[in-house]
Amino acid sequence: MQDAKEEVRARLAIEDIVGEYVELKRAGRNFKGLSPFSGEKTASFFVSPEKNIWHDFSSNKGGDIFSFVMEVEGMDFREALEHLARKANVDLSLYQNSKARDIAAKKKRLREANELAARYFQHTMLRNQHALEYIFKKRAISRETAEAFQLGYAPESGDALVQFLRKKGFSADELRDAGLTNRFGGDLFKGRMMVPLMDSGGGVIGFTGRIIRDDPKAPKYLNTPQTLLYDKSWHVFGLSQAKESMRQHDYAVVVEGNLDVVSSWQAGVKQVVATAGTAMTIHHLKGLGRLTGNVRLSFDGDKAGLAATERSIPIAEEAGVNLTIISLPDGAKDPDELIQQSLAAWQAAIDSAEPVVDWILRQYQSRHDVTTAAGKRAFTTAALQVTKALKDPVEQEHYLQKIASISNTTLETLRTKMAVGEKQETVYRKVVQQPAVGDEQQYAYHDSVLALGLTEPSLHDLFRDTRPELFVSEQRQAVARYLQTQHSAARETPEELQKYDEYVKILLLQADARYAGWTDTDRFHEAARLLRRIKDEHKKQQKQILTQQIRDAENEGDDAKVRELMQAIQTLNKEIHS
Repeated sequence: MQDAKEEVRARLAIEDIVGEYVELKRAGRNFKGLSPFSGEKTASFFVSPEKNIWHDFSSNKGGDIFSFVMEVEGMDFREALEHLARKANVDLSLYQNSKARDIAAKKKRLREANELAARYFQHTMLRNQHALEYIFKKRAISRETAEAFQLGYAPESGDALVQFLRKKGFSADELRDAGLTNRFGGDLFKGRMMVPLMDSGGGVIGFTGRIIRDDPKAPKYLNTPQTLLYDKSWHVFGLSQAKESMRQHDYAVVVEGNLDVVSSWQAGVKQVVATAGTAMTIHHLKGLGRLTGNVRLSFDGDKAGLAATERSIPIAEEAGVNLTIISLPDGAKDPDELIQQSLAAWQAAIDSAEPVVDWILRQYQSRHDVTTAAGKRAFTTAALQVTKALKDPVEQEHYLQKIASISNTTLETLRTKMAVGEKQETVYRKVVQQPAVGDEQQYAYHDSVLALGLTEPSLHDLFRDTRPELFVSEQRQAVARYLQTQHSAARETPEELQKYDEYVKILLLQADARYAGWTDTDRFHEAARLLRRIKDEHKKQQKQILTQQIRDAENEGDDAKVRELMQAIQTLNKEIHS
């Protein structure tokens, strides 16, 4: 991908890219402007066309065009590269291996299908009076908002969209892979207001469809299934529309419903996004964290919302974001309803966001009678479980004191309970400890790199340069041979490895547990490091064998053999340390 990066860099002038966001004025050989990252009054942001670099003295940030786009757009490197490649008219697929090019081409087709579908739904909406009345009168959505979110309408006929896209040259398989058809090959979305799901750059990657006729048998909302483009564990709805406001206000509001986002945006509070229900993931928070370190959640205060909020604490700790909770006033079931009642009340609720642990403790306190022994036991058990997730000892101490005050319990007692936990009532059968198998422990790093290889196709070229015989055990060698000839990720045991099904499943689990949150770059470097270690260990073993052979040759007085073996050792030493 380095060649692609340099081609994009060569085609674009850094002052033109930065100039789309900052008013630049010539200052000698450089350009100068106000920082887009702070509210400064004196220009301290510089761009050097000669060095192809930028630097912001007010925030001490700097870099090239890629780092600039990553900062201002909240993108990761891959997204920034794709964004700039489109501007430079560079086809990234030409810089990838054949399988990657096939995937890139397929993604491009799926994007085109979704973009065309969005335009089709928009035109259909304008021709359907019932849809117009629902969207613009019943939902009170303005035309500006409808355009910003590309709202549309899916007609009730069984295959209108399919017929439209087939005429545009898309195959049935492509429409299925784009998430636009049902299991019978007809339209997935029928009789629904269509809300496009967009990536951070505003490209359509899927849809949410809201039914507009009363039909108790049909789900109120219907979403695009997981595809090559859309994954709900990564996608943040409304990010492309909210990111500028998020940077300005330095916080993001996360709500449950996509239409809550639309209503808030229309009302002028635009730093609002949504995830798929309450399923907050590390990917969501890291994506938001690139734009702001402050995230305010507006989830329901019911049992599911409380559980989701509690699950988000360790995730937020890992992502490095500050989490607070928005509580809606009585009489409003969701942000959309509150906004219709009073925009000022919605903004006041946002401004009154409460630290996440304080909110959770308050919820648990309301659910348990802390004047009784049983209530204290239940409250402290739940409260301490939340407190354990906090990494900062000062913060943890603060909440221990608060829990002690609420439950009228001593700090010493709480610390004892948190350290040892409550005695388990369930009696577990004793587990017989088996001695560790030497090779399995010694060569665990072989499993690690094979797990990476099975789930990351871009690493397969590394395996082609590594002899399978270097791996210890038959099953490891079989997986290594498989990776030398494959170009796709394995989600389950491939047919060629069914003999080693259990081992492969263990590798897939290991990959998911250890490497799921890693970046592509980190996974690549880790795989390269482990493969290099495997090769070096093999050479060290060869060196030991040669050393013993030298001793044997010396004992036999074979000087020629000794010199030959010494030369072989010197060659190995150079390879090991190169």
